[in-house]
Amino acid sequence: MATSTLICETPQWKDLNDHVEEIKKTHLRDLMQDSDRCKSMITEFDGIILDYSRQRVLPATVEKLFQLAEVACLKQKIDRMYNGEKINCTENRSVLHIALRAARDKAIKSDDKNVVPDVWHVLDKIKEFSERIRSGSWVGATGKALTDVVAVGIGGSFLGPLFVHTALQTDPEAAECAKGRQLRFLANVDPIDVARSITGLNPETTLVVVVSKTFTTAETMLNARTLREWISAALGPQAVSKHMVAVSTNLTLVEKFGIDPANAFAFWDWVGGRYSVCSAVGVLPLSLQYGFSVVHKFLNGAASIDDHFHSTPFEKNIPVLLGLLSVWNVSFLRYPARAILPYSQALEKFAPHIQQVSMESNGKGVSIDGVPLPFETGEIDFGEPGTNGQHSFYQLIHQGRVIPCDFIGVMRSQQPIYLKGEVVSNHDELMSNFFAQPDALAYGKVAEQLLNEKVPDHLIPHKTFPGNRPSLSLLLPSLNAYNVGQLLAIYEHRIAVEGFVWGINSFDQWGVELGKSLASQVRKQLHLSRTKAEPVEGFNFSTTTLLTRYLEAETGVPSDQSQLPKL
Repeated sequence: MATSTLICETPQWKDLNDHVEEIKKTHLRDLMQDSDRCKSMITEFDGIILDYSRQRVLPATVEKLFQLAEVACLKQKIDRMYNGEKINCTENRSVLHIALRAARDKAIKSDDKNVVPDVWHVLDKIKEFSERIRSGSWVGATGKALTDVVAVGIGGSFLGPLFVHTALQTDPEAAECAKGRQLRFLANVDPIDVARSITGLNPETTLVVVVSKTFTTAETMLNARTLREWISAALGPQAVSKHMVAVSTNLTLVEKFGIDPANAFAFWDWVGGRYSVCSAVGVLPLSLQYGFSVVHKFLNGAASIDDHFHSTPFEKNIPVLLGLLSVWNVSFLRYPARAILPYSQALEKFAPHIQQVSMESNGKGVSIDGVPLPFETGEIDFGEPGTNGQHSFYQLIHQGRVIPCDFIGVMRSQQPIYLKGEVVSNHDELMSNFFAQPDALAYGKVAEQLLNEKVPDHLIPHKTFPGNRPSLSLLLPSLNAYNVGQLLAIYEHRIAVEGFVWGINSFDQWGVELGKSLASQVRKQLHLSRTKAEPVEGFNFSTTTLLTRYLEAETGVPSDQSQLPKL
């Protein structure tokens, strides 16, 4: 096995470990009194404001984190990614989702080839195709325009595009472009999800986009076959080529499935699934719904952060600061979770997407050289839009476990409302909570304050808030397509920073494969039991019992009790 110096063995890491004792002596209600400190912890780029003054850090802490970044070769690793080096070493691949939103005249290389022209070849094809669908020049098998789209994919082929779609639905420009159209997503292999995705749709007006790089993903392909049957049953098998297209690189299987390879849209192995929303995976369905011009603004927003991340000094670099603060919270303050709290209902699918990007990327147990890590990596990500989350899990955040929080706010609402006679607008009411909650977490409420409020003695322990709970605030100017792209790229690069510092490979996901291989064994057993009445064999007692009972319930035929494990 390869050996290397782990980041936790460096003097800079040990210095930060020692520094924790100094931080334990501080409280955020005192740190927030230092205006110079707070001023140094607010930075801005392109109208986006990051305020991390409510993190449990001193200026000296931040400086120590920069020193850790230096010894971790963070700048060099970022450069290697942008230069197309194969930093995903376990799969021998470049990591170039930045190329998916690069300007047409940029040069970004993988294997000494500029990949940007290939990207734009696909983008141009998507633009032309989506305009044909949206204008009605491409029609379905019965001559009707295709106004409804079902995108079939799972994981990275689903969560990112769904987040962007949900965020754009109420943006005035995007909503105007989407009039008369529907976009739905089918991810779960559960037949309930199939039913929900096609309820109310007419096969004559529906286009299905099948998203699978290899065209072999079990869940996606079963769902694709199910929708193929739905279309064929209504319109005949010949209708498939008019009503189904693909995002894939396996043109042989695409054609075998019944989709014209000319209607397959490519992406590349240097695009990880969870980073693929800016590829045809997301751009095709989103362009069909909103038009390519809106989606191009989304890509430009992501590109603006790509440039900021690559060129801005760390002291003002938003993704770098966010990544280093996460390393501090996870590895030194030992906080295992992070709450993502967007104060915009349009961002309701942002936390689920970041769950995948973060936890699939950085949930690793060995270094990039294969050395077991003596420290934890990754965070448990969860979240809900404010103010819904306040009435759900904020109780735990205020008085239970300490969970660092990301508060994401928007200066201008997509759908402003101001009722006559109200003190503030609806958006003001929402944002009042955005501004108040971080202070409530930081300051808390002490017994002395409660006594002054004449709170009965027996209730004081219950109404005391310890405070000193870290958060950061990210304030966006608005939430149009451009800003949505910026937000996506900020978090993508933040996650990369964490992995670069920890010294892990954030761009593979071998843990996903184990469950898949075991599921294939179960699938084989179910088939044999159903078609040949073969007993369940080769599994442990628990799985054998559950599988046997499952088969009995499904068929309605009692099991051979001699074959059933004794409980």
